[in-house]
Amino acid sequence: MKKVVAILFVYLAIILVLTLQLARGGMPLWVVRYELTFKVSLAGALGGCLYCLRAVYLNACVKKAWDPDWEVWYLIRPIVSTITAYLSSLVLKAGLVVLEANRAPEAGSYGFIALAFIAGMNVDKFIEKTEDIAQSIWGIGKSRTSTRATEPESTSTK
Repeated sequence: MKKVVAILFVYLAIILVLTLQLARGGMPLWVVRYELTFKVSLAGALGGCLYCLRAVYLNACVKKAWDPDWEVWYLIRPIVSTITAYLSSLVLKAGLVVLEANRAPEAGSYGFIALAFIAGMNVDKFIEKTEDIAQSIWGIGKSRTSTRATEPESTSTK
């Protein structure tokens, strides 16, 4: 468990360093060109790390039910969260989800970043909602994965 927590904090440190570099303008031109994509990916990674740290706390400390078999899940989840966050920005850009009817000019990219954080924090629900959208627009059925629980929620026992 200590190894998992240490790696999650390394993930957080990397996210913090990259966020500070982006804010200071110290990123390469190719990153600056895709700044929104980079920001939403970092927000998703942050959401995934937060989710995993909370799950560690709940399962190891509160429930006293830590299971080493799930360590891989804790390490992969932030990476999956990063990818899911990026996909959330594509869903917004494609117009499949609208955050507000009249977008305020000063809002900037905060809606994208907020949705990315939420998508990264709750990958399962985001994928389920995306499948709902795909089913209603194109008639694509839900995957077998979304019809059964495949990973522990941070509030479930393991």
